[in-house]
Amino acid sequence: MKTTSPHLVRLLASTALALGLSATAHAQDKATQLHNRATAAMCANCHGTEGRTVEGSAIPSLVGMPKEYQVLQMQAFKNGTRPATVMHQITKGLTDAQIDTIASYYAATKR
Repeated sequence: MKTTSPHLVRLLASTALALGLSATAHAQDKATQLHNRATAAMCANCHGTEGRTVEGSAIPSLVGMPKEYQVLQMQAFKNGTRPATVMHQITKGLTDAQIDTIASYYAATKR
């Protein structure tokens, strides 16, 4: 009966662990992407699918807008320093983390 070298066993175990960690990281990354997209989707009713409003709309497109600008505007709606019809109500229900997620998502989305 032939025995397997302890070095080979450790190599195989570490390779299997690395592959498992890589698959877990990939799954976590996909879950994060889906969560971010779902969080940003609440804006679609007014700002259009993927943050693209129809041409000529009075409501701005969010896609490609700088993250910092979006965060400042949503914070201004939330604290009441920027007047709005609906946005002040929507943003009051958002956490700072959700605002950051939405702004990051639309800033990273290509026009």
